[in-house]
Amino acid sequence: MGNCNALELLRAAAPTVSVGVVTANLLTLGTEIKLLEQTGAKLAHVDVMDGCFCPMMTVGPPFIKAIKTSLLKDVHLMISEPLEKVAEYVAVGADIVTVHVEACSNVHRVLQKLGSLTNANDPERGVVRGVALNPGTPLEALEPLLDELEFISLLAVNPGWGGQKYIPSTTARIARVKRMIAESGKNIILCADGGITKANIAEIAATGVDVIVAGSAVFDGKTPEANARFMLDAVAAVGRKQ
Repeated sequence: MGNCNALELLRAAAPTVSVGVVTANLLTLGTEIKLLEQTGAKLAHVDVMDGCFCPMMTVGPPFIKAIKTSLLKDVHLMISEPLEKVAEYVAVGADIVTVHVEACSNVHRVLQKLGSLTNANDPERGVVRGVALNPGTPLEALEPLLDELEFISLLAVNPGWGGQKYIPSTTARIARVKRMIAESGKNIILCADGGITKANIAEIAATGVDVIVAGSAVFDGKTPEANARFMLDAVAAVGRKQ
């Protein structure tokens, strides 16, 4: 099954960092992506915002198509009613597509739709189906969806812009979702997204999440390659201790 292959790639990389590329220098995006590849990063995270579900607008399918890379394309859709839009994101190369529970009138149907799509990079790889939850959304929203997803992203900030501070209650939410996944017996990747810095990444990694999203902490306009290596090394060091 294709999804298993994509999950195996993620599971083999975990714990790891998914690097947010919308915060990169977009005029030299190709160079920035090559720098990432050299650090050992496995995931390029793309925050897609529509100006409706969250205040900002960012990028769409043409941007994702333009990213030529061996990295898995981790696409986080912060857009309203994505049901009729997810196919286009998969068609331009998304390997992981995460939608927001809060943005869908029928999130179960969106996940079913994603499950029917073929990965444009490698038909055997499958599309990893994800859901994201805002900090104020009850975790019970996940329970009916566990059979239809492979990836859960807990936001540690309210979506809208980078550079926000990590909301401390996220740590307890991570622990609860870890228990939920364990009890389900499913092979589900758990991700923490938002407010991740050099100062707190080791602490977040110690919660046992599989993937940590970091954008502005990597692409600070100064030393992105060194920053990415620092973040990846910090997560790997915690992983070795667990």
